Amino acid sequence: MVCNDNISRAYQFTVFSILPIYTKLIKGGLKIWMYSGDTDGRVPVIASRYCIEALKLPLKSPWRSWYHNHQVGGRIVEYEGLTFVTVRGAGHLVPLNKPSEALSLIHSFLSGEDLPKHR
Repeated sequence: MVCNDNISRAYQFTVFSILPIYTKLIKGGLKIWMYSGDTDGRVPVIASRYCIEALKLPLKSPWRSWYHNHQVGGRIVEYEGLTFVTVRGAGHLVPLNKPSEALSLIHSFLSGEDLPKHR
């Protein structure tokens, strides 16, 4: 079992929102990528989008598809200081559900390259 419900139920939340931390990191010039599997039932894409919108970051480039092995790998949107990526067909544990796509995502982030825009 990858996620343990006993641990999840016993966990005490000590931070009500991580958004102030993101704001500090962005102001500090750090490059932030958030990613989410588009079938994630624990932290749905829409919840992540609401949080990002609450940061009120200027839009750098609108939503577009990104590609992996000639197929749509997911969607990506870029804001000033933060990039949000979805991974098509992945749940809460993207690297477990879609390891090849996750590797492509991490490689792009670490190398400073854009995710592929074309098949």
